[in-house]
Amino acid sequence: MMQIAVDKNRCPENHPCPAIKFCPVGALTQKGYSAPVLDEEKCIKCKKCVMVCPMGALKAQ
Repeated sequence: MMQIAVDKNRCPENHPCPAIKFCPVGALTQKGYSAPVLDEEKCIKCKKCVMVCPMGALKAQ
């Protein structure tokens, strides 16, 4: 089964995550400027976050 993963090594953690506003089910959250956290129970695997992350920190596996 496909999963969405956050690669913290690729996330600069210095800005509001642009992918959060594209998640249609609110599965991505962010505290401050830390790397986003994915709620796998909410995630519908649409990959919108993967497509909009400019750093490639969100990956479909």
